[in-house]
Amino acid sequence: MSFYRGFRQAVTSSFSAALIASTTVFAGTPASCPNTPLSCHNTTAVADTCCFNAPGGLLLQTQFWDSDPPTGPNDSWTVHGLWPDNCDGTYEQYCDPNRQYTNISAIIAAAGKTELLTYMNKYWKDYQGDDEDFWEHEWDKHGTCISTLEPGCYDKYTPQQEVVAYFQKAVDLYKTLDSYAFLAAKGITPSPTTTYKSENIQKALAEPRGVQVTIRCSKGELNEIWYFYNVKGSVETGSFVPAEPDGAKSNCPADVKYLPKMGTPPSPPSTTKTSSTRTPPTGTSTPGVPFSGRGTLPVTSGGATNGCIISGGTWYTTGTCATYTATASGNGFTLTSSKGKCAVSNNVLTCAATVTDPTVFTAVADKLAYNGVTDFYTASVPTGSVQAPVSVTQQATTLSIGWKSS
Repeated sequence: MSFYRGFRQAVTSSFSAALIASTTVFAGTPASCPNTPLSCHNTTAVADTCCFNAPGGLLLQTQFWDSDPPTGPNDSWTVHGLWPDNCDGTYEQYCDPNRQYTNISAIIAAAGKTELLTYMNKYWKDYQGDDEDFWEHEWDKHGTCISTLEPGCYDKYTPQQEVVAYFQKAVDLYKTLDSYAFLAAKGITPSPTTTYKSENIQKALAEPRGVQVTIRCSKGELNEIWYFYNVKGSVETGSFVPAEPDGAKSNCPADVKYLPKMGTPPSPPSTTKTSSTRTPPTGTSTPGVPFSGRGTLPVTSGGATNGCIISGGTWYTTGTCATYTATASGNGFTLTSSKGKCAVSNNVLTCAATVTDPTVFTAVADKLAYNGVTDFYTASVPTGSVQAPVSVTQQATTLSIGWKSS
């Protein structure tokens, strides 16, 4: 399927007006794409990747079953994501660093999609309790690789509207795939003692759609399902057609455990405000204390706590705090978020997969310190969905960064 590669390009203003119909979702991608082949079924390259998903033409709606710690309702699987595969078992990832957002819940809320966000908070769960980071990961890794959701595919593009479309479509597909009910209809229900034949699980999940699925196990326990689709048109407005797996195989044994959800649900990241009293530096604390293990980075500015440092290293005053891991290093500690290791690069705090030389920070009077100084700076206090880069060079707004263990 190598002919799928290399044909990903944005639509320009000369794109035929007939393809930008008035009936659109979020004023978005083409509502109709005349004569567009089904993805993964073309015999020649299709240049219009706003109406044809390429190279990621096979879309996977993936689901989790987390039993301990449990996530989501006891009688429901949860959303993992929506992944574009290259029709041959391979896939691209992290396709657009400029659109790796760290404020998914704020983006969805700003679009007025409160119902979508409420649904995600119930059914799109992270087993470690950090839903926001999980959503960011799914968008950054998979959503940015869907060609028909490129900004250039929109007639009147509003920044980040494709993000809302991605999560809406993933949820819409999930709602049609009641995995718990599919299995229960064949007598396959969670049990602490009963095991089930892998082939019977496959049949129960394949029957409602008429095509096979891929099931995945961890330590012999059923914990993931991959449903495959080809798409005619764009991901946002096109038709999804059930498809066979593209080479991804089950890793489950012949006899599979399907355990009931048990234990204690993971706690969400803490957003509790710290004291509004700012303590002046009096000395350096023991390395890594209180910055050790997992926690969040609350920001204090103007004598009051206001928001957190989120996973990319920016200051954000609304939404969910990101979880960081502090690891002892030399006379201090390093910080790592879901985006990657953290460093002060070009005088700006950055956390990303591209960071190979993380900064060793210290703690002074329970505050984060860089080169022994606890003051950090931004041009102004961020509001709404705005994120503010955090600098170590003096600017109009001074802030300090604390630690809240999780």
